[in-house]
Amino acid sequence: QVQLVDSGGGLVQAGDSLRLSCAASGLTVSKYGMGWFRQAPGKEREFVGLIAWLGETYYADSVKGRFTVSRDNAKNTVYLQMNSLKPEDTAVYYCAASDTVRPRAEIDYDYWGQGTQVTVSS
Repeated sequence: QVQLVDSGGGLVQAGDSLRLSCAASGLTVSKYGMGWFRQAPGKEREFVGLIAWLGETYYADSVKGRFTVSRDNAKNTVYLQMNSLKPEDTAVYYCAASDTVRPRAEIDYDYWGQGTQVTVSS
């Protein structure tokens, strides 16, 4: 049974940093495309970034240069390092797993975490 557990969210001020974690069980993160999405109140869920199974990373333009996706194969965990946070980054953040080579759309993902709230105050 596959389980993704998101953690690390919280309330921070603009300019601060946070690192989100996605601990996986039932699958091996190095063999999946592992993505991060977010959903702000009243908005659709949107792609944030991903680390493909070969290790390359991709990001939404809105977070490029500020956010970094990485993985620790030994811990079977994926991370989203978020720096220079802005109020518009406020959202529930979800990790997800896909067996697609470079999954960019929600429909590409098979498994989802429960989400973790990130709130950035101005």
